[in-house]
Order: sequence, then C-alpha cells, then structure tokens
Amino acid sequence: MPLSDAEARRLYDQAALMAGIGAWECRLATSELAWTDGVYDLFGLPRGSTLHRPSTVDLYHDDSRAEMERLRGRLIASGQGFMMDARIRTAAGAERWMRLSASVTHQQGRPVRIHGAKQDITGEKDMWLGLRRLAYSDPLTGLANRRAFEMQLSDLRRHTGDNCALGVLAIVDLDNLKPINDRFGHAAGDECLRQLAMRLETSLSDAAIVARIGGDEFGLLLCSAAGRPYLLHRLDQAQKALARPVPWRETSIEISASIGATILRPGLLHDPERRFAEADSALYVAKAAGRNCLRLFGDPVQDARAAMDAAGTGVLRVV
Repeated sequence: MPLSDAEARRLYDQAALMAGIGAWECRLATSELAWTDGVYDLFGLPRGSTLHRPSTVDLYHDDSRAEMERLRGRLIASGQGFMMDARIRTAAGAERWMRLSASVTHQQGRPVRIHGAKQDITGEKDMWLGLRRLAYSDPLTGLANRRAFEMQLSDLRRHTGDNCALGVLAIVDLDNLKPINDRFGHAAGDECLRQLAMRLETSLSDAAIVARIGGDEFGLLLCSAAGRPYLLHRLDQAQKALARPVPWRETSIEISASIGATILRPGLLHDPERRFAEADSALYVAKAAGRNCLRLFGDPVQDARAAMDAAGTGVLRVV
C-alpha cells in the first residue's frame, strides 16, 4: 500500500532519530536557525526551544569551531559545500562527536541560506579510537608501543623546534629481567615491567612519549627549555625511581634499569635512525659500566670507547 506524504514523513523522521541524524538551516540575513528534533537531541537542548547561533557555536570545541567557521565562510563565498567531523559539548557538558554537512542556496545569484545535516557519530569515533589504542598501545603496560614510538620519532623536529632549548631521546632497559623470570616466574617479571612503566610515566609525566619498544626496553622523548643539566637531572631522578624494589606476594624483588640517551638540539631536522642508534650506543655503555646507571652519547667515556671500537679493540655499537 502506498504511503501518504504524512506517513512517509513520519517514518523518515523516526529513522533519522534512530540514526542520530537531524536537519538544520541558517538564514544568512538574520542568522536565524531552524533545527529538526535530531539536532536538538544531539546538542542536548529542549526540542523546539529558541536558538541563538552564538550560543550554539559556543558548544563546539575550539579547534572544531575554528574549522567550522572557516569552511562556513568558504561555503558562503564560493558555494563549495563541505562535510566535517566536529567535537561538541552538549548543554549538560557531555562530550560528543558530530558529522556536519552543509550546502548553500542562492537567490538571484546571492547566498540566502545554508543548510544540511548533523549526525551523532560518537559511537563510531569511540570504536575507531578503541581500535587505534589497540594498534598503538602495549597490552602489558598500557604505554604506547614500538609502532607509536617510531611514528613519534619520525618527526623529531616537532620536539626540538624553536620553542624548545633541548630535547633528549632515551632508551631504558630493565637490567635483570631474565634472572627475575627464572627465580620468581614470568608473572613476577611482567609485574616488574608494569611497575617500571608506571614509574617512568610518573617521573616523566611531561614527556612527549613513553613507550615500551621491546621485551624489557622502553623509549622516551623529553623536551625542556631549561637546558641540558635539567634534562639529565630528570633522567637521573627517573633512573633512581626505577631502582626501588617491586613488592611481589610476600617478598620484594630488587630491580634496576640502565638508561642511554642522546641530546636533540633545537632547530635541526634530526635523522631518527641515527639518533636512536646514538641512544642505543649510550645504553650499551651503561650496561658495560655495571648497569643501574645513566650514560649520555658523546660523553668523554663514550668517545674513548668509540675510538677503541673504531680501532678494533672495543665492542661498543656506534653508528
């Protein structure tokens, strides 16, 4: 049986509400807004309430608001429609994602109104963010994983730009994981790795990234305008925090960690592989020096060992 226009509209409205979709328009001469129920629901406003464009625009996050206004201006000026995903807060303060589409209607060659659709895509965004977390996080420690670290490492300029005096790339290695696994079991070893991760995050909370990059290895990028002594002090304090015993059942496990680091100077486009090799070289020296210590690439002890290695009398890995 064919549907009447009223029945078809009712079914369409029901489907749109179920999908979190609503229609909107704005009359350009007056900035008067008109919304369907779905848009009211999306923003958490009472259906049919009076709308004021400045108040509704305030519900956008700053970055989304700026992008929306830019695209809106382009739409009015050129007629080029757009679609974007925007972060908003409802009137009650709930965080949501919205997919906004817009086009323009002209009369006698002049834009008179813009209109389109708004859809709640919070569930979709949460799903993709969850998948991204799975792809870029370490399941044991909750830190970023090696893939995420390498992505961050690939753009070192971002962490050593003009606004940052110095940066440091460091590799941290748990010194005695195998003996811990052999004596206490792998569950104890896993707990030591989790504790090490938590201590790194706590002591270096302003790091650009702290990641688990291998079985017992962690990588981090730290930046500060306070200079080299401050950066090394922060790493030294972290290294001391990592050496605290880890409670395990009715005993405690003695742990320690070695750190190798290299300085990232500002204003330079660093070679990520070379800088990582420098930090790895410094870590090797820390291990050879008896472990449970911090070594910086380029320090005199390393220069001497590098010379020995170049002469074939040492075993230091220098790239």
